[in-house]
Amino acid sequence: MVGGGGGGGGGGFFLPCFGSRMPESEPEPDRDPVLLVSGIGGSIIHAKNKKFFGLQTRVWVRIFLSDLVFRENLISIYNPDTGYTECVDDNIEILVPDDDDGLYAIDILDPSAVVKCLHVDDVYHFHNIIDMLVGCGYKKGTTLFGFGYDFRQSNRIGKAMDGLKAKLETASKASGGRKVNIISHSMGGLLLSCFMSLHNDIFSKYVNKWIAIACPFQGAPGCINDCLLTGLQFIEGYESQFFVSRWTFHQLLVECPSIYEMLGNLGFNWHAQPQIQVWQKSSVDGKTSVELKSYGPTDSIALFEEALRNNQIKFHGKTIPLPFNLDILKWANGTRQVIDNARLPDGISFYNIYGTSLDTPFDVCYGSESLPIEDLSEICKTLPQYSYVNGDGTVPSESAKADGFEATERVGVAASHRGLLKDETVLQLIQKWLGIDQKVSKHLTTSKVFDAALK
Repeated sequence: MVGGGGGGGGGGFFLPCFGSRMPESEPEPDRDPVLLVSGIGGSIIHAKNKKFFGLQTRVWVRIFLSDLVFRENLISIYNPDTGYTECVDDNIEILVPDDDDGLYAIDILDPSAVVKCLHVDDVYHFHNIIDMLVGCGYKKGTTLFGFGYDFRQSNRIGKAMDGLKAKLETASKASGGRKVNIISHSMGGLLLSCFMSLHNDIFSKYVNKWIAIACPFQGAPGCINDCLLTGLQFIEGYESQFFVSRWTFHQLLVECPSIYEMLGNLGFNWHAQPQIQVWQKSSVDGKTSVELKSYGPTDSIALFEEALRNNQIKFHGKTIPLPFNLDILKWANGTRQVIDNARLPDGISFYNIYGTSLDTPFDVCYGSESLPIEDLSEICKTLPQYSYVNGDGTVPSESAKADGFEATERVGVAASHRGLLKDETVLQLIQKWLGIDQKVSKHLTTSKVFDAALK
């Protein structure tokens, strides 16, 4: 998802293909095609302005003028009649570039010259994996493809399903009819679960292996609950001053089906049900008291409604209400059923890499005994306090490894949510599972790996 950051690699590992190129004298390697599927926030997004001759502006990700450009172009409203989230400005059309066979949009998310020169790797997404695969002999447009998408939308929405189908067909045809190996990150795994559930025959026809990395199969309750109440800080520290603000993010996310679809799964047998806690101040018969109240997954809906009842945004002189959206919640509940019904077709190998060893938000608390919340709408202007579980800093390990499929192998790696995409152990595992270099497995004895081959 959603949120977590940081670099993940450990030191001292040898990657046979990383950073190298195949010598011209050697024959072209025999490779099955690979399709990389990004997660939420993992695709470049352009805004096309119909009033200005179709001028396109990169609105996500950008480092400079990011908050202003984001607010002007990407603030959106959910349309319950279509199931799509649509820009408030009717002149704006959101596009995901498909340059470089889909790889451009998921490689370096701010591809500006300044970012590349300064090596701002916070915006490096699939970059390390793409470099490694190219170094191992994969060719863009022949055996290597990317799939980015409008991550505001539902994971089962028609455009995303149609786009993924077309990309699988393209990858298979370009490689001479071979089946495709998929590597997904974060919410991309939910999108694939929806596709597999809704189009099982097509998935079976085109897919050979699926490697899921850091997927919130059962949700990411701590992070998502807080996203809906106070927003998301994508970059921490002083760099956040140059990025989209927490509150601007909030005003988009509260209208995004994809966010609601990552709420904690009510039907999952959690070790403990995720809670939202609020230190609340109340007065009865002139007596004031402070009480810590807990809201479980079901009770939290009423809390969301009350806390967001006055939420609104001003856009070009108009005031637009943005309450907790029950229409989106209803749609998201339908998506959860689709995900729960997903079945891995016979003959397809599934691998799961999940993050471990980092404090990961699970329960969220607002206010304090000394500074309690008097009106629940005040929550939206406060900062959360978390209780943590094991995970990648964003997705609990408990959720990420509970895929519900007959996995060939599950491996926990000590790295952050986005850091997993550049972690050396993860790169080794990808090579091993793709059959690139069978010798690579010997390096795993000293890597940061836990629960290998967990069933």
